[in-house]
Amino acid sequence: MTYDRTVTVQAPFDRVQQDVRRALADQGFGVLTEIDVQATLKARLGHDMEPYLILGACNPPLAHQALEADRSIGLLLPCNVVVRSDGDQVIVQAVDPGTMVTLTGLGSMAPVAEEATRRLDAALASLTAPEA
Repeated sequence: MTYDRTVTVQAPFDRVQQDVRRALADQGFGVLTEIDVQATLKARLGHDMEPYLILGACNPPLAHQALEADRSIGLLLPCNVVVRSDGDQVIVQAVDPGTMVTLTGLGSMAPVAEEATRRLDAALASLTAPEA
């Protein structure tokens, strides 16, 4: 089972992470949490690694619908989006909202997951679309 939706972008990391935030906002997602994994591992373990951010994205209406269907779904919220360097490219990965349906087994979660998937896919697609 795949649990991610991924695109690869040929651009500097700082620009891509800004573009990801903008693309998420365009699709109604706010970034509620941010974990700078690179800085955290350096500070706590003295470990050097490539730039790696975990953004906790939330679309409030969709989160509300999901919570109404299953109060425990908060265990899977917000939707994590990873922005990480990989050589001269940046990989952007979003958790596949379909995992909410698979893990809960609730059919009532399907419409929420489908809409979240549509919006996350649009955000990811905008990152690789040619500039006008």
